[in-house]
Amino acid sequence: MNKSGILVVISGFSGAGKGTLVRKLMEKYDNYSLSISMTTRKPRDGEENGVHYFFVDHRKFEQTIAEDGLLEYASYLGNYYGTPKEYVEKQIAEGKDVILEIEVQGALQIKKKFPNTLLLFVTPPSGEELYNRLTSRNTETNEQIMGRISRASEEVEWIPKYDYLVINDKIEECVESLHNIILSAHNAPIRQQELIERLKNELDSLSKGE
Repeated sequence: MNKSGILVVISGFSGAGKGTLVRKLMEKYDNYSLSISMTTRKPRDGEENGVHYFFVDHRKFEQTIAEDGLLEYASYLGNYYGTPKEYVEKQIAEGKDVILEIEVQGALQIKKKFPNTLLLFVTPPSGEELYNRLTSRNTETNEQIMGRISRASEEVEWIPKYDYLVINDKIEECVESLHNIILSAHNAPIRQQELIERLKNELDSLSKGE
């Protein structure tokens, strides 16, 4: 049985509750590791290198790009942000399921490069509920909220590209559903190639009377 972890990418609409789900999943179960991003921006008060981000300069980041050391990356407001491949691979080799919370385009980039990645998309049970959650936060103008709704209407087109759709209605039930999906995903044939190959060799030998 393959004891390695898997890479789990979680996407979803703004306001779907992705961050809360990931936090509760990490609090409840110890087999998960949260992916740490690399960035060229300066640390904020209280942020620690290797805990919140891997803080590097532009030269180091671009060197990492050139060495194919990132699963994905993007530039935002003059700074780079990316997911270090080495850190993720080390955690997976140690048996941890690595959680990466990222937007749709980045998720599909990773899936293309690493087909074994498990893609999960989080959504409220309805568009109306999404709107209610965004307005109840009281942190944005109506124009900003409608911008998020417009973005969600674009993102919904990409949901069929994901492996599972996770409906975040009752948070505790959703955490359990998320956990069970990830556990089951370990047994998908694409993630059990070593076992399949061993079975093939053993059965070939047995069929030949060896």
